[in-house]
Amino acid sequence: MIRVGLISDTHGLLRPQAVAALQGCDFIVHGGDIGDAAILETLRAIGPLTVVRGNNDREPWAADIPETAFLQVCDVLIYAVHDLSQIDIDPAGPKVRVVVSGHSHRPKIEERGGVLYVNPGSAGPRRFKLPIAVAELIVVGDAVTARIVELA
Repeated sequence: MIRVGLISDTHGLLRPQAVAALQGCDFIVHGGDIGDAAILETLRAIGPLTVVRGNNDREPWAADIPETAFLQVCDVLIYAVHDLSQIDIDPAGPKVRVVVSGHSHRPKIEERGGVLYVNPGSAGPRRFKLPIAVAELIVVGDAVTARIVELA
């Protein structure tokens, strides 16, 4: 069993509750709008990090962060992009099993056409009345399940 922690839209705020929720993850994916390079260093101290640049990551430290990224976990291919409207592939084409995104700040898990779409929501500053959340994937071979973890 492999545990993949998903976080997005920190916007410069990495809450202690988010760090605690990600402890023990085998991999972490940040879906963009990071807001501060120090957040990436903290996440890398927890586990291997895959990160994509969000529309608000415009500072020089973010220039080398890709807009999309792939992560292979066992037999599951994960594709990360900040904004779903910016997907530059057909997820079913390269056999992507999971698409991780951010941008909307709305936590959501939805399966479409054999692809699991997961938005962990925002782990940073609260936006409107949306929950503060992260998510996790549990991967066993070619099977994957997802769940949203709301933070207190």
